[in-house]
Amino acid sequence: MILKKLSILNYKNIREATLELSPKMNCFIGQNGVGKTNVLDAVYYLSFCRSATNPIDSAVIKHEEPFCVIEGEYEAEPLAVDGDSLTISVGMKRGQKKHFKRNKKEYKRLSEHIGLIPLVVVAPSDTLLIEGSSEERRHLMDVVISQYDRGYIDALTRYNNAHQQRNTLLKMEDGEPDPMLMDLWEEQMAEAGEQLFAKRSAFIEELTPVFQEYYQQISEGREQVGLQYVSHCQRGPLLEVIRRDRAKDRAVGYSLHGVHRDDLVFTLGGHPMRREGSQGQNKTYVIALKLAQFEFLKRTASRTTPLLLLDDIFDKLDSHRVEQIVRLVSSENFGQIFITDTNRDHLDQILSTSALDYKIFHVDDGEIV
Repeated sequence: MILKKLSILNYKNIREATLELSPKMNCFIGQNGVGKTNVLDAVYYLSFCRSATNPIDSAVIKHEEPFCVIEGEYEAEPLAVDGDSLTISVGMKRGQKKHFKRNKKEYKRLSEHIGLIPLVVVAPSDTLLIEGSSEERRHLMDVVISQYDRGYIDALTRYNNAHQQRNTLLKMEDGEPDPMLMDLWEEQMAEAGEQLFAKRSAFIEELTPVFQEYYQQISEGREQVGLQYVSHCQRGPLLEVIRRDRAKDRAVGYSLHGVHRDDLVFTLGGHPMRREGSQGQNKTYVIALKLAQFEFLKRTASRTTPLLLLDDIFDKLDSHRVEQIVRLVSSENFGQIFITDTNRDHLDQILSTSALDYKIFHVDDGEIV
């Protein structure tokens, strides 16, 4: 998929911008806080129907403005349903429902759009995956799988609903929960949870060797890394696991077992990454992980090559790792790339070592030239 033209009006600190984009490399240069990341976030919004950094839609509208609009004109390769062109737009007014359209026709459900324009973003906050919560690591899996497997979205929705309903029963203060209702929600949790577990397991099994290969290339073989998926489903049939500690769940008021507690274990040299990794190694780890996601989506979402967004990826990396990343993203394996940096030298290095078509945009206080 290629984003040919991006139009932004009143999105975050960007008042107005219309960008004719390169089909390969688009570089956004400027100091911190001037709006570079907001451009990438607008591209992200057109793929996922939401911001990558703020879940509240009204918060992305520029201060003192009543509305915002983002529109992207895409060229597919080819797109089976829409021919060779596609226009996606979203408009939001404060206090009103947002309107998301595909070729001027509004979606009935936003879930119908997810996966149409596959995208992978590498951002500074990704290193929080290593030190952060299991919820953030599960979200990493969910974002990728939902882009190529609509059944995953449905299973996730059913699981979350059943989980929420079971928790409501567990929190009852007057009397005991209806056992038939409890059985019903547990059965639905288990059925949907087993489906999610199977899809996550298959994803991690295929992703891991690709991720390790990317890490080896960036680190020049200096370190060995691992990735392990941990789930309560590995303890036996999920329904039995959930029901086994129902009394304990009732005491604490929420479900202690299920795929909502799944996690990924990151390792370096066989030891937990969070204890062993330096800043540079942590950043290398998450960049390799995201590039592996890109490779996985390219193979699986077979109709189109994903967009790749690289936000300030060179910070905290030594020159050798920067050079290896430059070589990787400059290869023919990658499609259209959006990259931000405060240091023009990094981008010049990319551009001087490749024959890629490119455009450079300068960003300053929300103005893009």
